[in-house]
Amino acid sequence: MTATTTTTGPEPSASPGLSKPVGDPPLLEVRNLTVTYGGTVPAVRGVDLRVEAGQKLGIAGESGCGKSTLALALLRLLPAAAKLTGEILLDGEDVLTMKWGRLRAVRWAGASIVFQGAMHSLNAVHRVGDQIAEPILLHNAKATPGGARRRAGELLEQVGLPAARAQAYPHELSGGQRQRVMIAMALACDPRLIVADEPTTALDVMIQAQILRLIEQLVADQDVGLIMISHDLAVLADTCDRLSVMYAGRVVEEGPARQVYAEARHPYGRALSAAFPRIGDPASRRAPRGLPGDPPDPAALPGGCTFHPRCPVALDSCATEDQELREAGGERRAACVLVDAPAADDSRSTS
Repeated sequence: MTATTTTTGPEPSASPGLSKPVGDPPLLEVRNLTVTYGGTVPAVRGVDLRVEAGQKLGIAGESGCGKSTLALALLRLLPAAAKLTGEILLDGEDVLTMKWGRLRAVRWAGASIVFQGAMHSLNAVHRVGDQIAEPILLHNAKATPGGARRRAGELLEQVGLPAARAQAYPHELSGGQRQRVMIAMALACDPRLIVADEPTTALDVMIQAQILRLIEQLVADQDVGLIMISHDLAVLADTCDRLSVMYAGRVVEEGPARQVYAEARHPYGRALSAAFPRIGDPASRRAPRGLPGDPPDPAALPGGCTFHPRCPVALDSCATEDQELREAGGERRAACVLVDAPAADDSRSTS
């Protein structure tokens, strides 16, 4: 899939973007979303999410937990074999019930996505400036080719690249530069929501830090909502306001990002946090600890709590009794039978 092929234009009568209905709903509200492949393989299982304008939500988990499937489901970019149920409300309008013309109008103009792997998402035989200009021309009936190209140059400068790089082909850019092009494309039609799927994958730490600061600044300056997906809990804790941890297609913990990273209530959240070094923290001089075992096969999920085969504190009942998200103190929820609400002053810890 390339960014250019997924950017199809609306009919002339369709208005791009999303109109704000009466009642001021959240920017994005996902209710009981399930994604099933082939009719039997559940990749996403009953996920609920909520994002306000200007809020940054992180989604973390190992490879295979359903993060990228969730990202693509938000704009119905999954293959036809995927069955989606539930609700995906963008400004109160359900993406899953939109007719095709309305859906094309909403993509890029109402919500956009920074795909994982910029080299594979950009069209190798078109200049990057033309690829940024394409959604502008498709979603703005008044745009001219010259005006769209000028806007592409402005967007490149906004993400820290010279406007002259619009004439470059993707292979002529570094990995960090290509990622900046993808971010510029995501901003081309002034969306209210940006979904960033592993935006810093395969970048060195210096470029990664630059990209993360850029995303943070753009969200703050333009008051857009952000969903950032990554396996790196430390990056999400430093970048996002809230954090949802996924395992086997479900959210098993959610709450203020720094609280979840520092004091996860679910054993899986604690294991993810322990897998990353705490550089500069004199109280933590231990080596990172890995989590034994592998995520379960979605086609053969274990009974009860799906994490129990790898859980160091599992009870006998965990093999037969599934757990729903429950209050875990400090505006947090976790899907674990061992979760107990902490003392009142613990809930006042800094988020």
